[in-house]
Amino acid sequence: METLPARRGRAVRLRAGQALRIVNTHGTQVVDTWAFNAEDPNEFMSMEHLRGFIGSVFPKQGDALLTNRRRPILTLEEDTSPGRHDTVIAACDVHRYRMLGCTGYHDNCTDNLHAALAMIGFPRTETPSPLNLWMNIPIAENGAITWGEPLSKPGDRVTLGAAIDCIVVMSACPQDMVPINGKDCTPMDCGFEVIP
Repeated sequence: METLPARRGRAVRLRAGQALRIVNTHGTQVVDTWAFNAEDPNEFMSMEHLRGFIGSVFPKQGDALLTNRRRPILTLEEDTSPGRHDTVIAACDVHRYRMLGCTGYHDNCTDNLHAALAMIGFPRTETPSPLNLWMNIPIAENGAITWGEPLSKPGDRVTLGAAIDCIVVMSACPQDMVPINGKDCTPMDCGFEVIP
């Protein structure tokens, strides 16, 4: 099991048929997750296309996760958590933290995405909306959203199976100004492993 350090990102290459297991070691960490076609960075996992396909804002075990070309790139093969993963909120960036009152640089998922891709030599792309694993964003009947604490527990895991050769990027979200990473707002490390 490898470590996804708190506040940082990592990218892995998966061949079709392999899987990536991500473990919420401490139970409170949100992991922003992206997937790109290994042969074409312009094809990527798309939350807009996913929501229409599954008819929900919450993907569940067994769901195919679609690209912007409406074909499966990953499958949510296993989920031991309560299944609350966000598909609505964009990745945090320096602009988000400025809006929250941060005056200096703040680690963020957008920069983590691009740094992780650079580490493996994958071309820079746009920043698609991520699948925010374990991020609890309750949506009220009137459409209002709130920034909830994770419903996951230590050791909860998600396994994502690759439908095509792809690059999966994970960011242990650095958010420490709202309680998406638990009531103490402390980003934590997670674990991950590629399953042959």
